[in-house]
Amino acid sequence: MSHPYPPQIVVIGGSAGSVRVVIGMLETGIFPLSVPVIMVLHRPKNVVSELDIVLSRPDLAVREPVDKEPLLPGGLYLAPQNYHLLVDEGVFNLDTSEPVNFSRPAIDVTFESVADAYAGRALGILLSGANQDGSWGLTRIISRGGIGIVQRPDTADYADMPRSALATNPDALALSPLQIIDYLNNTFVVTNRP
Repeated sequence: MSHPYPPQIVVIGGSAGSVRVVIGMLETGIFPLSVPVIMVLHRPKNVVSELDIVLSRPDLAVREPVDKEPLLPGGLYLAPQNYHLLVDEGVFNLDTSEPVNFSRPAIDVTFESVADAYAGRALGILLSGANQDGSWGLTRIISRGGIGIVQRPDTADYADMPRSALATNPDALALSPLQIIDYLNNTFVVTNRP
């Protein structure tokens, strides 16, 4: 899929079965990218989560941003537990409004926010999960001219989320985790890395 603009932000969403995929992506060494990368991963509501620590590597920190923190190129951000994460004019906004799709953070909320802020320069990736969160947010990214990628359902531990996203977004690319890594590597080597 050719695209007239290189992405200026990557947003990744996932639920059940997605952490394994994200860890695999982090272990390839393709990060950091030259653009901010935001991850919205569903976590249990009432259990203290240290997912940011689990995902971090000795040479690559995964951060939970604070309210009004600016997005930085190369930053790898994880939506904080029990907050919706929004992006507006280059800064993060944390929101405690009601859960969406039974989730806070909700993938749809972040994807829609990124689509509104970055339009055709956003790349949204939706991974394994057991609900429909992210489908409408990916629609917003694609409708604003951005790129949508969905983990191929046959490679997902939980295929409900990818199936829903592909049914809602037939223009999205359906890729395996290895193909997603290759896509990111090729896109950012060619367009953004020195």
